[in-house]
Amino acid sequence: LAANLLAPTAPAACSGGAFLGGASLGGASPAGSLSTKGALRPSWPCRGDSGDSMSTAASSEDAALDDEMLAMCRKIDTDGSGSISQLELITAVYSHPDVAAFVLPGLCLRECLYGERAFDVVDEMFEAIAGGRQRIMYRSFVGHFRRRAAEASNVSPAFRKLYRLMDADGNGTVSKLEFYEAVQRHRIVARLVLGNRHRANMDAEDLFDEVREVFDDIAGGKKRFDYADFDAFFRPLHAADPCVGRALMDRSSARVFIIGPGFGRQLNPRQGQVIEEAGFHVHWCWEGLPNPETPTFDARPYLEQIRFEIQQFQPHVVAAASKGGAFVAALWKHRLWRGPTLLINAHPSVRRIPKDMPVVLCHGANDEVYSTPRWQLRELISTGSPNRCFLFYTANSGVLPTGQRSRRGDQHNMQSLLTHDCLPRLLDATLSHEGPELHMVRSWRDRLAECRLAAEAWLGYTPAAVRRLWATRGRDERKLQEVPIGSEEFAHVVRAFKARPKEPSAYALSPPESWERVRVLRVDRVENAPLHEDCATPYYNSLRRAIEDQGLCFEPGVHTTWAFHGADAEAIDSIVSSPVAGFQPLTSGSRAASLWGSGTYFARDAKYVADGGFCGQPAADGTLRMLMCLLMSGMPCVGDQEQKGVLPFRCKPHRYNCTVDCLSSPEIYITQHAGAAHAAYLVTFA
Repeated sequence: LAANLLAPTAPAACSGGAFLGGASLGGASPAGSLSTKGALRPSWPCRGDSGDSMSTAASSEDAALDDEMLAMCRKIDTDGSGSISQLELITAVYSHPDVAAFVLPGLCLRECLYGERAFDVVDEMFEAIAGGRQRIMYRSFVGHFRRRAAEASNVSPAFRKLYRLMDADGNGTVSKLEFYEAVQRHRIVARLVLGNRHRANMDAEDLFDEVREVFDDIAGGKKRFDYADFDAFFRPLHAADPCVGRALMDRSSARVFIIGPGFGRQLNPRQGQVIEEAGFHVHWCWEGLPNPETPTFDARPYLEQIRFEIQQFQPHVVAAASKGGAFVAALWKHRLWRGPTLLINAHPSVRRIPKDMPVVLCHGANDEVYSTPRWQLRELISTGSPNRCFLFYTANSGVLPTGQRSRRGDQHNMQSLLTHDCLPRLLDATLSHEGPELHMVRSWRDRLAECRLAAEAWLGYTPAAVRRLWATRGRDERKLQEVPIGSEEFAHVVRAFKARPKEPSAYALSPPESWERVRVLRVDRVENAPLHEDCATPYYNSLRRAIEDQGLCFEPGVHTTWAFHGADAEAIDSIVSSPVAGFQPLTSGSRAASLWGSGTYFARDAKYVADGGFCGQPAADGTLRMLMCLLMSGMPCVGDQEQKGVLPFRCKPHRYNCTVDCLSSPEIYITQHAGAAHAAYLVTFA
């Protein structure tokens, strides 16, 4: 039963796509009256060997729930509200053997129907899924069990052996006492649990405190943890490669149907060339189609021709730009196309986005033809389905003291789409089963050098991963611990610090040769337990719940990232030693603070911080210091120089989690919460 219910829906085979039918339309047509019978939704192109994790599964609720899983949820949801309460879940486990077998596969039927233990396990399970809420959505319930199924199918024999050493009574779960005794008895368990903090002569009180803190991190507030909790906590910390999904698509099997008028085949030929050079199979629909110059243009006489060519080509995605958006609006209105769509420029005739349809809308802040304010574009994109639509907006930065802007949003031709593989990635995003916005965020990793990705993977992408390298409990007055030169940890920090991205920066920085001459002289690890436990970790956990509540799979390395922060000596000392909030966005201020709105600013690359002079005055010996931080970035949106306070809604009631300077290849991150950034290392360089 569990195997059948939890199997994720596979993408369709690489067959052609089509369109939805509708009534015949009036008006003259080059090919007679318009007939739309026999139309279908488009199928998806096959994915390449992307290495994506489970987060690449369909993220919309309909795609996530197959018929059997939906029936299970409805059986539990007795009041038909579309969500599940704790009482409904407990009642269903006691009332329905199939629900009990699915929810509690490790318990025998008698325990499920009559045992008190079943009540306790379900109670803890509900709290873990709900994260403090009174009810859980179907998608959250399904996502929880699918993750457990994926973890169970990828069991490491070595981890299983370690877990058995902890589970002394063999009942499948580990108590705090069992955990503590296993650390005392087995050196291999002690090394796993305590990491760099493991010492043979450790004081009993210190040992118990250390073990208790790790137990709480694994159990997440529960009295006992199971293997899934254990594996989810330790596997990312000790894997050589945490296997963060890459945003790769098989472009050679994807068919792109381009509506020619407005796409600039003659005036802006690079737009089409970039798509063709990326490897997509392209069909241009332009012969006989006029350029819709007037606002009252009637596209109906030309829809039969477009429909016929779509039927012949069987595209996976339709792309249009500028005035060609009028044809897309007509195709949508008359239900002739309901597949993935890329729109460059928001055409005035596009007033709503059809439901359950992947759409990427690109628009620039300086569009001189369709001057549409950002709030209006957000309203338009919100008419579509959650996680299915993405507004790719290029914005103006604030004004520098020189009177110039560090970045300028696109004009109508949207030149930025021609750099950083941006336009092909946006087409990939429309075809992604995880949703276009999440796919685009995932693709940011591909802008980084492989050596940096390898270094980040070793350091880890979670607060717990950062803490495993600590040499102390983090409660000493001294919060900085020097990382030995020549150690593996030192080497990985230096690689991340010195790495340059694959493409040149959008900002005017010093020549690359000057960065090659920079030397890292010292690396100190920040070990501040109160800040870690009371600020960074709670924020990380709440961010994870918020992302999952929006129907997405939270993935460290995608929703978290490494970045750099410069400040003067006094500010750095305050950030490192504060027991409450290291970074304080509400009170922060810098030369860049008005460029993309309020908050604490971080740079993707250390070179940007150094070249910008953000590290304060050099010390007497000429050295400078910079913080390397783990950001809990979540789902970012592009910044706004006028932004103050809370960020825009992404999926109500959830808002975006931080802002960036660019949605194609961000170089600046701005956080608005003290817990969103965890200072991990202090790098001294010259």
